[in-house]
Amino acid sequence: MSPRLPWPDRHVPARAGRGAVTLRAAGVRVRRGDRVVLDGVDLEVRVGEVLALVGPNGAGKSTLLAALAGDHPVAAGRVAVGDRPLEEFSAAALARRRAVLPQQHAVGFAFTALEVVRMGRAAWARTGRSRDDDALVAAALTEADVTHLAHRPFPALSGGERARVALARVLAQDTETLLLDEPTAALDLGHQETVMQVVRARADAGTAVVVVLHDLDLAAAYADRICVLERGRVAADGPPAQVLTGELLTRVYDYPVRVHAHPETGAPLVLPHRPPRHREAGAAGSAARQQPEHAVEQRR
Repeated sequence: MSPRLPWPDRHVPARAGRGAVTLRAAGVRVRRGDRVVLDGVDLEVRVGEVLALVGPNGAGKSTLLAALAGDHPVAAGRVAVGDRPLEEFSAAALARRRAVLPQQHAVGFAFTALEVVRMGRAAWARTGRSRDDDALVAAALTEADVTHLAHRPFPALSGGERARVALARVLAQDTETLLLDEPTAALDLGHQETVMQVVRARADAGTAVVVVLHDLDLAAAYADRICVLERGRVAADGPPAQVLTGELLTRVYDYPVRVHAHPETGAPLVLPHRPPRHREAGAAGSAARQQPEHAVEQRR
């Protein structure tokens, strides 16, 4: 017979079906001091989708993620979890609905990586889902490729290793929505791809994922939708092929950009325009390096 739980399983939210909206921002305005960081943002987060937030520095990507998470108050507008206002949820109830990966991964004590990942299960303590703690923690360690780091102190890990352990923590939390702020920023090429493959797999399995990215090619390769933010407003929101255009990106990033189709997948490839003089300078430097030693000696 199952042990009696201190509170009933009705505290465990049911998972929404594919395509259902898990988070919604409507007319959201956010201030930081006297500055308006977000102004009139409308956005829906849906089960089974990877939604990438992109845009230049200061566009409001991390602030929007924090507003969706309930970690930053909104000055106007509304954020809803499903069909209920976010402010109606307690911190514990929110933690069972969404998991948040911040940019910084500081831990005050010398916890092991395994202990950090287990922290992701705290929201489910004394609920029916706590029975799955060990299995979910083990699966998250494997997904983030950090099983071999399990017994190492978290502060002793490299920046990239800490980032992957932190990702494992939010994966272990096992919520219907993942909010990830630059999960690939500290990672090498291989681990960037691995993390985005995990993100894609989670969405395909029925999770709603919002991910802040600076790498537009990663966004194009793995996201179902891309929301481009420009000065606190939504400049575009839609499938990568519709959103990632040279005209839009050139305006938003204030730098000339060209977009081509990937030769194998057809996904947009974003290339910044580099003036010819850069290439000429590189060619001149290469030619100088190839000159015989006696020619260099004659110029001295």
